[in-house]
Amino acid sequence: MRVCVIGTGYVGLVTGVCLAQIGHHVICVDNNEEKVKLMQAGQSPIFEPGLSELMQNAIQEQRIEFTTDLNAGVTHGEILFIAVGTPPLPTGESDTRYVEAVARGIGEHLNGGYKVIVNKSTVPIGSGDWVRMIVLDGVAERQKALVGAGSSVATEIEAAFDVVSNPEFLREGSAVHDTFNPDRIVLGSNSPKAIAMMKELYAPIVSREFAEDQSLATVPVLVTDLSSAEMIKYAANAFLATKISFINEVANICDRVGADVTQVAKGIGLDSRIGNKFLQAGIGWGGSCFPKDVSALIHTADDYGYEAQLMKAAVTVNQRQRLLAVEKLQQVLKILKGKTVGLLGLTFKPDTDDMRDAPALDIIEQLHRLGAKVKAYDPLVAQSGMRHGLSNVIVETDAERLADGCDALVLVTDWKQFRILDYAKMSKLMSHPVIIDGRNFLDQQALEAAGFRYVGIGR
Repeated sequence: MRVCVIGTGYVGLVTGVCLAQIGHHVICVDNNEEKVKLMQAGQSPIFEPGLSELMQNAIQEQRIEFTTDLNAGVTHGEILFIAVGTPPLPTGESDTRYVEAVARGIGEHLNGGYKVIVNKSTVPIGSGDWVRMIVLDGVAERQKALVGAGSSVATEIEAAFDVVSNPEFLREGSAVHDTFNPDRIVLGSNSPKAIAMMKELYAPIVSREFAEDQSLATVPVLVTDLSSAEMIKYAANAFLATKISFINEVANICDRVGADVTQVAKGIGLDSRIGNKFLQAGIGWGGSCFPKDVSALIHTADDYGYEAQLMKAAVTVNQRQRLLAVEKLQQVLKILKGKTVGLLGLTFKPDTDDMRDAPALDIIEQLHRLGAKVKAYDPLVAQSGMRHGLSNVIVETDAERLADGCDALVLVTDWKQFRILDYAKMSKLMSHPVIIDGRNFLDQQALEAAGFRYVGIGR
């Protein structure tokens, strides 16, 4: 099938590349010329395991193209994905101006032939009908322009299209894997024709042709109305965020009563009604999805006269949890002024270079305010040289340089390579060999044998 993906962030680029991998002909559109040139040269503008290799393969097989020309993309695609960002506004609402601009642009370039317009961006509930309205506004503006120009071309432009909500459930760092091995595919539309085309598009994924385990049952495809599909995305992320905040609350109680939250989590996770995922206590959640989506759902509830108290509490717990590492440092080191603290990890999770709403940023700010010198080491940040938002921290190039002269280390991001660092050597380089394990990720006995005083969360 012919596909156009508009927007090449995490969701758009992964979607476009993976659809090309399963045999579709994809044009990815982005208004950033430098970014498009980079992708045309076979280089991914984002770090996502496995993505660069798939992208280069799709380019070689001539199944994917990159352009700034929206008209070319709209003309090419039978299915048009809107995959631009919807960042949070200060009020908690989603900023939908990029979605609006793309929808209007699609309308201005529609010119015959049926199209399926897919909302892949996480958009406020009710956006499906709104996108349809904006597309039609774009069509009307183009017709008006043709009449005003005295065009001899027929001014009644055909605008045959349907809007589908197809929320993404990709995890940064696992996005390629998640695309080929999804738990479910959600399609929101009242149009049988649009749903049939989307099922054809995803058929190789549904049949697990590209899955790690091809013996599994076919991927469930849930067909709903537009609003329900949009709500599914928000509800899923809000639930997962709440589950993390819940286990963090339990961890804080464990700290006070002498229980071990890792054992508690294992015990409750064996209950099939609860499950063991997202029960890892630590210093809270961050990134581009959970904070934005939970805030947007709270704001939507407020718009309709309902106070989402549980979700507000999840946010409050998470904000407090981020600074728990600083509290534990104060308990061990007492006065932090004049002390040097090293952070192991900066990104909000491993296997990504994304620092949007990362807990590390709040920790750095608080330590700086308390007069501590802050150093940090992150495998990707050190490699890429990123320094945005890191004015109050010295970014080191390896873990041993980080440890040198530190009064304490804080494990912020659970990168796999942090399990196998030479902690015995690092402890000897430190003024005080103390480590706060902000993710309960490290081996306590191994750290203590290496000379560290180990402090976990809820342990």
